[in-house]
Amino acid sequence: MNIPAVLPCSFNRLQCSTPPAHLLRLVIRKKGRLVCRLSHDNNKEDDSVQDNNNNSHQDNDQPLENTSLENNDGPQLNGLTGFEPWLKQDDTDDQLASESPLPGVKPQQLDESIRIPKETVEILRNQVFGFDTFFVTSQEPYEGGVLFKGNLRGQAAKTYEKVSKRMQEKLGDDYKFFLLINPEDDKPVAVVVPRMTLQPETTAVPEWFAAGAFGLVTVFTLFLRNVPALQSNFLSVFDNLDLLKDGLPGALMTAFLLGVHEVSHRLVATEVGIKLSIPYFVPSWQIGCFGAITRILNVVPNREDLLKVAAAGPLAGFCVGFILLLSGFMLPPSDGIGIIVDPSVFHESFLAGGIAKLYLGDVLQEGSPISVHPLVIWAWAGLVINAINSIPAGELDGGRIAFAMWGRKASARLSALSIGLLGICSLFNDVAFYWVVLIFFLQRGPIAPLSEEVTHPQNKYMALGVVVLFLGLLVCLPYPFPFSNQPAL
Repeated sequence: MNIPAVLPCSFNRLQCSTPPAHLLRLVIRKKGRLVCRLSHDNNKEDDSVQDNNNNSHQDNDQPLENTSLENNDGPQLNGLTGFEPWLKQDDTDDQLASESPLPGVKPQQLDESIRIPKETVEILRNQVFGFDTFFVTSQEPYEGGVLFKGNLRGQAAKTYEKVSKRMQEKLGDDYKFFLLINPEDDKPVAVVVPRMTLQPETTAVPEWFAAGAFGLVTVFTLFLRNVPALQSNFLSVFDNLDLLKDGLPGALMTAFLLGVHEVSHRLVATEVGIKLSIPYFVPSWQIGCFGAITRILNVVPNREDLLKVAAAGPLAGFCVGFILLLSGFMLPPSDGIGIIVDPSVFHESFLAGGIAKLYLGDVLQEGSPISVHPLVIWAWAGLVINAINSIPAGELDGGRIAFAMWGRKASARLSALSIGLLGICSLFNDVAFYWVVLIFFLQRGPIAPLSEEVTHPQNKYMALGVVVLFLGLLVCLPYPFPFSNQPAL
């Protein structure tokens, strides 16, 4: 049985429905003015929210210009309940157009009844914000709400708590406050939107039905992945269904590692108060399964909580998979034969190749097939699944980890680089090809705004994030050293 080729490095949000009929578009003019537009079939522009900058109080020490938020890194609030903006460009304007390809979620139509009244904006400026929290210097309409620019006072986390408490006292639960980073100048901005704009509509087709369909196909591919006789001719499986039972042990082991990954996500998510949707397992005939895509159903409080949840799954999967891989090398081949593999396959992973060289020593010679316990192959497949989900791209676990550690702008650049490298690898590797297609169409993001994106996670959680990314890299990078005792030519 050949081990599948490992791509040089990558979980998580399924977006699988047609674009909605109505799109909320945030249009940024080249002159810097921000206009919130509701796009209907007749493309009629709604100018009900007017720019109030002329009446705003200016800070003499730090004068600020209007925020254009013209790139993909900026806060985009209509992705907060699970539907992520889809970027488009206009020939005359730099704009952000968002739509929801996620199942069961439709954008809210913003009419005058749910927009923030002018009187409420004045309460926000004069009574909610202040010199001790966030000193407002200008304001602009933004996604049915208001974006406030100004100067952050004190620590971001404490400021967020103070402003949220004041907003609760003055305005109740009608509005939601976000403390984000302006990608223009990397300075904090405050955004307030009506909570009604953050609520998804119910779906006519239950999510469990779609998730169950994906799960059934994944069960089939897990069996198929562990039956070498059927892999060379996929269509022959329908004439040899009885052979699928031979793949039961490997399918169960891979499913176990997937379960460890998913359960770890959910345990930590419950602890920090983050709600997750039903997982959609993505089938793959090359490695059995690409992992699970899971939507976050509520607003994540801060970057540290996002980092905890994102890192929990792959970290647990790597730990269990690593222990199983070591056990597979230490156990004698089953029935005295095991699985015959060519040593060259261990060159496909730095981690697997290094462990193989450590335990097998001189037995591992180039060109001399060896017998290994099947657990080696099963554990390796689990490690690969965790590794490809740890690629710092889009809304994969690795993409969320990168965003939580380094912020939206840096993670967006790293994501573009990772997708680009995967695209190059896809020219030589079919696993990389299908994975980059899935990322680009289902997982490219951007990640929905967090309640407070300014505060960095604690160093201990940053270290866990680095460990996950590093382990994923070790699994995906090739092992470059020869296995024989002879010096390399």
